[in-house]
Amino acid sequence: MRSESHESEPGPLPGELTVGQLARRSGVSVSALHFYERQGLITSRRTSGNQRRYRREALRRVALVKIAHHVGIPLAEVREALALLPDNRLPTRRDWERLAEHWHARLTARIHRLTQIRDRFTDCVGCGCLSIDRCRSANPDDVLATEGCGPRRLLEPGVLPMDL
Repeated sequence: MRSESHESEPGPLPGELTVGQLARRSGVSVSALHFYERQGLITSRRTSGNQRRYRREALRRVALVKIAHHVGIPLAEVREALALLPDNRLPTRRDWERLAEHWHARLTARIHRLTQIRDRFTDCVGCGCLSIDRCRSANPDDVLATEGCGPRRLLEPGVLPMDL
C-alpha cells in the first residue's frame, strides 16, 4: 500500500535548495547557514510552513564566505563585498567579476601584510616588549609608543592587528 503525503507544501521550486540540501552541498552545517542568514550573507524565502528555501546561487555565496573565513577575512568585509551583488536577480558573471575587482586591492594589501609578518616576525616588530636583542636598538626605550599601539614596525598606519 502506498502511503500518501499529507504535506500541504510542495518541495523546493526549480533552482531552490532546502537548508539540508544547501548544507550538504556546501559542506557547512545547518546552524552555520542560519548564522550566515542572520548576518545578511545569504537569504532565503520562507514557505507557508516556515521552511527555508535558498536559490542555488547561495552555494556560491557560501563558498565565498568559507574561502574568506579560511584566509581570515572578517565577516563584515564579506558582507560588504556581497552587498555589491544584485538582490532582485541572479548574479551574472559580470556581477561576480565586479565583486572580485572590489576585493583585488584588499587581498593584495592583505598578502603584503602577511608577507611582512612572515618575513619580519623574528625581528623587532615595535610592540614595546623589548625582549629580543634587536628590539633595544630598533626601538630603544619603546620610542615607537608615541606613534600608537600595536606592532608599529609591521603595520601600516591605521591598520589594527585584528584587521589582518
